[in-house]
Amino acid sequence: MAVNPQEEDDNEAGPPGLPPGTPFYMTPAGHAALAAELHRLWVEERPKVVEVVSWAAGLGDRSENADYQYGKRRLREIDRRVRFLRKRMERVQVVDPAAQTRRDRVYFGATVTYAREDDREVTITIVGVDEADSSAGRISWVSPVARALLGAGIGDLVRVRTPQGMETLEIVTIRYPPA
Repeated sequence: MAVNPQEEDDNEAGPPGLPPGTPFYMTPAGHAALAAELHRLWVEERPKVVEVVSWAAGLGDRSENADYQYGKRRLREIDRRVRFLRKRMERVQVVDPAAQTRRDRVYFGATVTYAREDDREVTITIVGVDEADSSAGRISWVSPVARALLGAGIGDLVRVRTPQGMETLEIVTIRYPPA
C-alpha cells in the first residue's frame, strides 16, 4: 500500500486551519501517551511481527502464506505510524497548564465551563490536536469553540460559529491543574 504524498504533506503542515510551521502544542500527559505508543510499537510490537515474518518466510512459498502476507502488511502499518509519531515528537511543544501564571484567562490547558444561549452549561478542557476527545470533554485548541474562548475571562461573552449558526457563549468558570 503506497503512502499518499498529500497525507505526508498534511502531517508536516501543522494543525488544521493554521499556517505551516505552527507548533503542535500538547499537555505533558498527551506527550507521555505519544511517547508510550511509540515505545510500544517500536520496542514491543515490531520485533514480534518481524519474528513472525522471518519464520513465515522460511516456510517457502510466500505468495500463499497468510502469516507472511499479514506480517508484512502489519510491519508497513507500524513503520508508517512510527514515522508519524517521530515527526510529531520532533515538532511538539509541551505546555504544562499547571505552570500557567495567569489563571484568570483562558489559555491552553484550561478547563472552562461556559453557558450556551439555551442556558445549558458545558465544561471542556482545551488540549492538543492529538489529545482531543469530545466524548471526554477535551477539545483541540484549534477548534472553533476553543479559538473563540482563548484569551477570554470569566463573565466574558464570546461569539462562535457553530453548524446551527452564530452562538454567544458566556464563560462561567476557568480552572487549571494545581501548580
